[in-house]
Amino acid sequence: MKRLHKDQKGLTIIELLVVIILTGIITAAITTTFFQVFDMNTRTANHMSALSQVQQAGKLVSEDILEAQPDMIDDSPSGPGEFLILGWNSTVLHEVTYTLEDGELWRSESVEGQSPIETRVAEYIDSDPTKTYCSRNGDVLVFKVTATVGEGTWGEESETRIYRVQPRPGS
Repeated sequence: MKRLHKDQKGLTIIELLVVIILTGIITAAITTTFFQVFDMNTRTANHMSALSQVQQAGKLVSEDILEAQPDMIDDSPSGPGEFLILGWNSTVLHEVTYTLEDGELWRSESVEGQSPIETRVAEYIDSDPTKTYCSRNGDVLVFKVTATVGEGTWGEESETRIYRVQPRPGS
């Protein structure tokens, strides 16, 4: 076997293994950090989207409930997907029907019996009747809405809000 002289340069197998192990540890740490940041960004975006959908639904439904006349509110309609029908008569008769279809909340407004105009109010709305519903509690209408965004590896985020709105007095 050949002896190394003090002035000879080179790496031993041990030094090479230490470098490879350290490089692996640093690479693993960087990769983990990257995926944690990506996961947090995705979750934050999903949560903000769910929050936005819930707020949009709550705003429009609350505005319509405030307009509605108490004797023209049906919080348990029988139509498919329908969960709230509101009506009011200012100078013309308005009827607004809210339906929930395939995770989308729709608003259909008819004025003086004309063809209804449909508008998508929100998406990602949970159709589970315990998570999204409208019910009467005395004079107050309670509107609960839940939006759930995301699935799979990056997880899902949901937001639930409960709105309590009292329709205008009188009829």
